[in-house]
Amino acid sequence: MSNNNEKTFPSGQTLSGQYVPQQDVASLAGSSSAEIEVGKPLKRAMTKRHLVMISLGGAIGTGLFLGSGDVISQAGPVGAIFSYLLGGVIAYMVMLCLGELAVQMPVSGSFGEYARTYIGPGTGYMITWLYWLTWTATLGTEFTAAALLMQEWFPSISMWTWTLLFAGLVFTLNVSSTRLFAESEFWLSLVKVLTIICFIGLGLAAIFGLISYHGHESAPLFSKLTEHGWFPNGIFPIFATMLIVNFAFSGTELIGVAAGEAEEPAKTVPKAINAAIWRLLIFFVGTIVVICALLPYEMAGLNANSVSNSPFVTVFNYIGIPYAEDIIRFVIITALLSAANSGLFAASRMMWSLSAKNQLPKVFSKLTRSGTPIIAIIVTMFGAIPGLLSEHFAPETIFKNLLGVAAFTMVVVWISICVCQFNFRRQWIKSGKTVKDLKFAAPLFPLTPILGGLFCVITCISMVTDPSMQVGFVCCILFIIACYASYNIFYKNKIN
Repeated sequence: MSNNNEKTFPSGQTLSGQYVPQQDVASLAGSSSAEIEVGKPLKRAMTKRHLVMISLGGAIGTGLFLGSGDVISQAGPVGAIFSYLLGGVIAYMVMLCLGELAVQMPVSGSFGEYARTYIGPGTGYMITWLYWLTWTATLGTEFTAAALLMQEWFPSISMWTWTLLFAGLVFTLNVSSTRLFAESEFWLSLVKVLTIICFIGLGLAAIFGLISYHGHESAPLFSKLTEHGWFPNGIFPIFATMLIVNFAFSGTELIGVAAGEAEEPAKTVPKAINAAIWRLLIFFVGTIVVICALLPYEMAGLNANSVSNSPFVTVFNYIGIPYAEDIIRFVIITALLSAANSGLFAASRMMWSLSAKNQLPKVFSKLTRSGTPIIAIIVTMFGAIPGLLSEHFAPETIFKNLLGVAAFTMVVVWISICVCQFNFRRQWIKSGKTVKDLKFAAPLFPLTPILGGLFCVITCISMVTDPSMQVGFVCCILFIIACYASYNIFYKNKIN
């Protein structure tokens, strides 16, 4: 007999009460691959506002503040708007799939568990490690980039001083408690959100002549959007830039990771997903419209990797906002720290979930009294060392390849989410249940998972054709092969 906190599978193994939806677990799984054994549960301390801001914080970063200009310069103003709209639709389809899964199984280490249950145990193992790699690969680069920006303000202070300070801050926020992490991420994300709202608001005021702009009483409305034609470089760049755009929306899936520590996930997760995606669409598309209406599109991507040449700085300067460069530098620093904060959280939960299934030593699932996986957090911090070295040893090569690794692994995770939801829904129907029995159902099945997964596959193909991404792509393929090989050697014949 199992206790009140457990459900029993036909095989006799159990699923922790932390993860069990109210319906029968066996009907969820459809196969013995759904058997999950976890130890001491993580604490449920996150509310809807935390989930929304964690998702927004994961998606809004340097890709928008610096990289948006690159999309505009390649695709043109109207093309860039279409790119971000399409990217938002793809992200929304993937997040709808994730929402259905996360409500039925709100687990920490979600993607790996879903893949384990609805694709196969080896794939679940691989996806868990792959998502860990996604964030760990860029964690050190976030600290390094933030330190370099601080050094522009304080040149006499060593970059390593700032790096260690930021690393210590993020580590402390993660290890203290889930609630403190969620609150810190809420406020770090709020800085970015308020900056974008101000940017869009002031930009629209300039466009409609409510405030002066660059020595003129008003900006030229929206005429710059089409002054070089609707698609000055053709339609192909819209699709060529989808890699940048899709990666800009990455981070929204953090809602799935956080669902295992959310209060009332059946209520909070769907609301958080809808709120986050629609806000992102408004923020991203609104930002692009303002930039394209106020700046020549060729100018938007000029040296976009420099803070002083960010389209945000240029527009703020033209509107007359004092210290525009310092403001945007501060916002980008908070964006980097927010990304590192979320990344350490996500990666450590992946290690925790592997340990909970006996696929890593039990020490990795050790929790502090406040409910955080301390050993997993420490080891993930050490995984950031290659990123920390990126500025001193072949910075451009290491940085680009780390970003390539992060981009590819993220898209593979998105594909797995779509496949898992497709298989889950089919098993759900075969078990005799209906769509009405789901607490949250992704609409337009099976089009939603099929189209979401197909667009992600196309994005992967675009990565292969990009020379700057090819080394990272090969490394990811080798890593995936190593994951499957290690699973087959060490865990395939073991009962978790």
